[in-house]
This record gives sequence, C-alpha cells and structure tokens, in this order.
Amino acid sequence: MKHLRTLGYVAEIARSGSIRRAAERLNITPSALTRQIQDIEYELGTPIFERLAQGMRLNAAGELLVRHIRDQIADLERVRSQIADLSGVRRGLVALACSQAFVTRIVPEEVEAYRARHPQVGFLVQVRDHIQAVAALTTFEADIALVLQPPPSAELHVLYSCHQPVCALMRAGHPLAGPEGPVRLRDCLAHTLALPDRSLAIRHHLEQALARRGITAGPVVESSSLELLRNLVLREDVVSLQVPSGIPDDPRLCSRPIDGRDLAPMTLVLAQLRGRMLSVAAAKFADQLAASLHRRNAAAAAD
Repeated sequence: MKHLRTLGYVAEIARSGSIRRAAERLNITPSALTRQIQDIEYELGTPIFERLAQGMRLNAAGELLVRHIRDQIADLERVRSQIADLSGVRRGLVALACSQAFVTRIVPEEVEAYRARHPQVGFLVQVRDHIQAVAALTTFEADIALVLQPPPSAELHVLYSCHQPVCALMRAGHPLAGPEGPVRLRDCLAHTLALPDRSLAIRHHLEQALARRGITAGPVVESSSLELLRNLVLREDVVSLQVPSGIPDDPRLCSRPIDGRDLAPMTLVLAQLRGRMLSVAAAKFADQLAASLHRRNAAAAAD
C-alpha cells in the first residue's frame, strides 16, 4: 500500500495548496515531501503542479492523477469492506453528505439503526447544502448524499427521490397557527419573516417562486442555520420556512404546508456518484436509507 501513501501526498498538497501546510498535516518535513513530489513527476515525465508565488496548484496532468488517486482509495475501501464481510465482521466507514433538513431526525435515526446491527461500522456525516453535497460526491469526500433540490448533474446516480412540501413554521401562539391545512404564501408574507439565507436550497426555491410573481420577501433575520431559525421562531412571532423532515416534534411549534399553487414541493434526493462502486457498508446503508425514506414518504402521504 506504499504507493497509495505516496499518491496521498499529492492529494493532500492539492487540498492544502502548499508544501508547508501539507507537510504539517502529514507530519513529515517539507523537504521530504518535495522529494516525493519530484520523484512522482520524474516517473510520470511531466510536472503535476503549477508552482505559484502563493502556493501549489494542480495542472491538467495533476487533475488526472488526483482523480486516479481518489478512484484507487475508494476501491481499496471497498475491497477492505468486502474482505471484512468474508470474515463475518462488517467493518468500514460510511461517508454521508446531507442537507440540514435531515439532521434532526432522519440521519440520526438511520445511523442508530444501522449501527445497532453493525457496531463496527463508522460514519462521517458532513452537513452541506445541495451544491456542496454534490461536490463532495465528485471529490470522493462522500459516498452518498441526501439533499434537497440538487442542481442537475450527469454525474449523479439517483437512488431514491420524492417530494416534500415547504412548510410555514411558527410558534403555537402565532396568528397563522390556528387553522389546519395549507396556508397561502401571501398570508405568510404579511407577517415578520425569518428565512434561510441564499446559501440554502429552500431560499432559492422561494425566490424563484416570488420572482415569477414579481414580488420580494423582506426577512428581518436570515441565517444559514435552520436550527437557529427554529429557536428564533420559539422566541418571537416570526414565520420561517422549512421542510417537514427538519421540523422536530415539539408542541411549542406549529407548521403548515404552503399551498402548492404558490410554492411547489421540493425534491428530496438520495444519490451517489455515477459509476462509482460503493463499499459494502456504504451500499447497504444506502439501501436501508432508501427503503426508510420510501416508508416515511408513504406514511406521510397516507396521513
């Protein structure tokens, strides 16, 4: 496996942007790391980095090499997981990128259920929004991604998808909290708003709907944290927007779906990188998660 360690040096320099920072993370001297890179470039017969005043940047040959490195590391993890299966011990690491909307209930419950059966499997859960989650798949930082409204990409292989309504979220005593059933968007806009900021898919979805009507929203608070917005809703008579998966079971909170005529449901997507073979642990967790999402969606539709 020594060649993979050497190739890992290249990947770390690409991440860090400099020999010095990469050497610190790898716990070797900068001069030793420089020699390793020079040896690789000599063997390949071409430079793989651009030497810039502010650091190191991969050139086209380096980009090809890093993609090969990530493929090799992913294949090694898959083989390790399969070998562990042969010995009757399920091991491995599942790397999941997910939107904030799924960290309240879905992801903790599914990780708990999986680890109850396979306690030697570890998890790396990265909370990222739609664009960053897809990027994590393409850079092999994540095995699977669970996101809202990901951007169209030929590199995504969708394992499961469904729709979730956007809900108006308010505290139980709010004027909009009384009647059950959908609420019109114009009624929400008439109240003080605390909204997800423009880094989140929910806000993009809202602004597209408002742009079609030629109107704008004027929130008093914007945040990239859905948890902060929920806590603010409990303290003030503000209205926020979230999807059902991210709303905790809290009697102090009230949620009502936005009328579909005003704001279409958002698409929930569970996906992996197209063409990538997942480790056994990651593939089985993806299967479990897809089946659970299907059950949850069917139960919600039946209510």
